[in-house]
Amino acid sequence: MFADAAPWLNYALDWANLLLRWAHVVVAIAWIGSSFYFVWLDNSLTSPPDPALREKGVGGELWAVHGGGFYNPQKYLGAPKRVPAHLHWFYWESYSTWLTGFALFTVLYLFNAGTYLIDKSVFNWTPMAAVTTALLFLVGFWAIYDVICRTVGRKPEGNALVGALVFGVVVVAAWLASQLFAGRAAFLLVGAMMATTMSANVFFWIIPGQRTVVEAIKAGQPVDPVHGQRGKQRSVHNTYFTMPVLIAMLSNHYSWVYTHEHNWLALVLLMLAGALIRHFFVARHKTEVAGTAAPWHWAGAGCAVLLGVVIWLAPAPRPAAVAKPADASSAPMATAPMGPLLSQVNGIVQQRCVMCHNADLANKGVMLHTPELITKHQQQIYQQVVMLRAMPMNNATRITEEERGVVAQWFKAAH
Repeated sequence: MFADAAPWLNYALDWANLLLRWAHVVVAIAWIGSSFYFVWLDNSLTSPPDPALREKGVGGELWAVHGGGFYNPQKYLGAPKRVPAHLHWFYWESYSTWLTGFALFTVLYLFNAGTYLIDKSVFNWTPMAAVTTALLFLVGFWAIYDVICRTVGRKPEGNALVGALVFGVVVVAAWLASQLFAGRAAFLLVGAMMATTMSANVFFWIIPGQRTVVEAIKAGQPVDPVHGQRGKQRSVHNTYFTMPVLIAMLSNHYSWVYTHEHNWLALVLLMLAGALIRHFFVARHKTEVAGTAAPWHWAGAGCAVLLGVVIWLAPAPRPAAVAKPADASSAPMATAPMGPLLSQVNGIVQQRCVMCHNADLANKGVMLHTPELITKHQQQIYQQVVMLRAMPMNNATRITEEERGVVAQWFKAAH
């Protein structure tokens, strides 16, 4: 991954990337799974018919069957009268997800800022400035979001305004990131800042509030319900952040989205679609308990936004009547003078890449059949061919190490 590093360091960092990615996915599944489960559970509880349970302070219960066993989770109104000896806390799922995610972001993006964070055709700045700004995105979004929640969101009637304001901040952040960073990095950074806020909600609000409640119960003092209200508010926000964060993280595999001229708007719309679909599931849990009609209009709205993005990003049809030159690789030479390195890279690309990236077959929305297009996609070529070594796919066209070295030399000469 690190082209300038010693071979042993390259190897070690490749393993770090693989293992961190593996760990990040595993712990993220655990966190998102528990988050989704508890949102469903909260919205699926019914008042217990047993007077003894109500006397104990149980406000809702659920009967479920899973894996051959029956379960009866109960939720207390406010807090129980005593804390049991064994009390499970849900926080390491969140912390480990953020820690592994930030470590992965550091290994891949921060240590390779010149390759992954910076696209000089977007914004020409130093790696240190790019890294500092990326970290400010993570901290800054949390700070703004937290102020919104502590001011506008102090009362339940302010929740809708909180949602609108936070969405507005996300839109601005997506636009700003796309003006400063390479498209792939901009998408990931917007997702990372939201994921950071999700974990910060757990660290700064949900868990401290729960600890305060537990200490009050142990001391025999009355429990202030504000801690439960704040924790629930942040927990609900987290569940709406989940789908937008996931699409931002997955988008780095699909270059036609993050390289689009208006990539920030595509990201915002995809996030909006995810939030609308997530709201459908949250609202549906409530309608199942109430026995009312499922709110399919929310799912329909999310799918409509997705369909709109699909149609919008579709490649424009090419005129069939345009005659192609006999030699596609040599035709542009007359109008696009090339230096010796670009000439070598052009020859490599024509031999190893053009069969899958041409005017008729543009895999991942990338065409490389002319020197102009090769130059346009210089950063992506370097990332995929030299850094990640993911292309050509399975090295089907037998690109050599010497040829990868030429691509690396060409990229570095331009940067």
